[in-house]
Amino acid sequence: MLYTFLVKIVNPFLTLINGRLKIYNQENIPEGNYIIVAPHRTWMDPVLLALAVWPKKFSFMAKKELFKNPLANKFLRALNAYPVDRKNPGPSAIKKPVTMLRKTNLSTIIFPSGSRYSSKLKGGATVIAKMANVPLVPAVYQGPLKFGQLFSRKPRHIAFGKPIYIDRKQRLTPEVQADLEKQMQAAFDSLDKQINPQYKYVMPPKPKNDDF
Repeated sequence: MLYTFLVKIVNPFLTLINGRLKIYNQENIPEGNYIIVAPHRTWMDPVLLALAVWPKKFSFMAKKELFKNPLANKFLRALNAYPVDRKNPGPSAIKKPVTMLRKTNLSTIIFPSGSRYSSKLKGGATVIAKMANVPLVPAVYQGPLKFGQLFSRKPRHIAFGKPIYIDRKQRLTPEVQADLEKQMQAAFDSLDKQINPQYKYVMPPKPKNDDF
């Protein structure tokens, strides 16, 4: 209920202060559950991506540090978020999203780079997609990267690529994994060019207190 309640508030508010979200290739969104994979460019990414495909609902990975406060813990879990130790993820980082994808109506959003301060893709999303037997849906966001910039009325854009399906019988060898990562990166590059051929994401400097 909290998830739906916040969507009904946040979406009109963002439209009011920033204008309507511009969505490209929405026809690429498949039926059933799936994993949205996207470059991580702003802390707002999960919210903006989830709003773009509402009324489909999502679960979210979030760093465990955000759950330390009891109130924040309760709030995040009500939004279908679950904690992950980014430095030492362990088996639960795979098992939890796989279970949710297979046994609930919640899709999920994963940022393969794991951080806004890295562009190197990691393999967790592909493993989860294979085990859950769901496709990866590439997506990119272009627009304001900080909340205050939303008031500048610079438009928000989100584009979705064609789903990437992984054969459950295929072993995720290093070669196969590398090929899937190339497919994701090629999709990200193509979607960025579709929105704006001149676009170039400038990665922010990594904070000193972020040792991930």
